[in-house]
Amino acid sequence: MSVLVIAEHDNASLRGATFNTVTAAGQCSGDVHVLVAGHDAMQAARQAALIQGVAKVLHADAPGFEHGLAETLAAQILALARNYSHILFPATAWGKNIAPRVAAKLDVAQISDIIKVRSPDTFERPIYAGNAIVTVQSGDAIKVITVRTTGFDPAAASVSTAPIETVTAVADSGISSFVGSEIAKNDRPELTAAKIIVSGGRGMGSSGQFDAVLTPLADKLGAALGASRAAVDAGYAPNDWQVGQTGKIVAPQLYVACGISGAIQHLAGMKDSKVIVAINKDAEAPIFGVADYGLEADLFVAVPELVKAL
Repeated sequence: MSVLVIAEHDNASLRGATFNTVTAAGQCSGDVHVLVAGHDAMQAARQAALIQGVAKVLHADAPGFEHGLAETLAAQILALARNYSHILFPATAWGKNIAPRVAAKLDVAQISDIIKVRSPDTFERPIYAGNAIVTVQSGDAIKVITVRTTGFDPAAASVSTAPIETVTAVADSGISSFVGSEIAKNDRPELTAAKIIVSGGRGMGSSGQFDAVLTPLADKLGAALGASRAAVDAGYAPNDWQVGQTGKIVAPQLYVACGISGAIQHLAGMKDSKVIVAINKDAEAPIFGVADYGLEADLFVAVPELVKAL
C-alpha cells in the first residue's frame, strides 16, 4: 500500500516541515502521496507535485480547510485513510493538533516524534528529553506517525511533476470554527527553519540586556533569535523564541548559546545542531559538554567583541 503525507501549508506555499516529512515517508514501503487540503491552495499542491519522491498529490479544496482546523482536516484524512498503510504528519504544533484525532478515530496507537525509520513497521523516537532512544514496532494496519523534522533532511526538488488528483472534500461538520488569529510579525528567519540561531539564557540578566547584546550579533549573522525556558520564564524573551523540550526543536547549521547553562530540557531542543558554540563564564556548565566550540568568558564582554570582529 501507499504512504500518505499530510502537507502543512498556508494555502499559498508549503511549510518547510512538509519536505522533511516526505523524506521520512520515502523510507516506509510504497508510493508516497501528499494530501494538500486547503482553500484556493492549488499553488501549494503544485509545489508538492515538484517534491522528489512524491508519486501523486491529492488536492481537496473547501472553505472549511482554509485555517487548518483539526476537526475538519481529520475528517478528510479519515475519508482517505483506508487506502494507506502509513499516514505521516510533521511533528509541529499543527501536526500534533491533528494526528491524535486521526489515530483515535482509527483506533490505532500514534507513533510520535520519530527520528528514524528502521523498517516499514519499526521506528526510533527519543524519550526522557532525548537522553534515550526507544525502538517502537507497530502491528497496526494503518500507522499514524508524527515526524521530528530535525531527524530527516528535507526532500529535494524533482525534475518531473507528479500528477495532481482532485478529491472530493468532506462536508464541514461545524464542530469548530475559526474566530481569529494574532500573528507576531518578525523580520528574522522563522526559528525552526533558520540556518543560524543566536540564543540567550538566564545569564542575559534582563530583557534589555538580551536585546542590546544579542540583537547586534544576530543582525551580523542573519540569524534567528532563540531563548532558553529560563529566559522566557523570566520575561527576557517571548514564548515563541523558546528552544527546548517544551519549546521548539531546532537543528540549524550554527547554534550560538549565550549565557545558557545547558539544562537537559534545553539540550533536547538543539543538540542536533550541526555546529554548537557556547559562551558562558561557568566552566562547569553542561552546555560545554555538547558544544563544538566553547568560550569560557563573560558574555557581556565576549559578544560585543565578536560583533566587532565580524
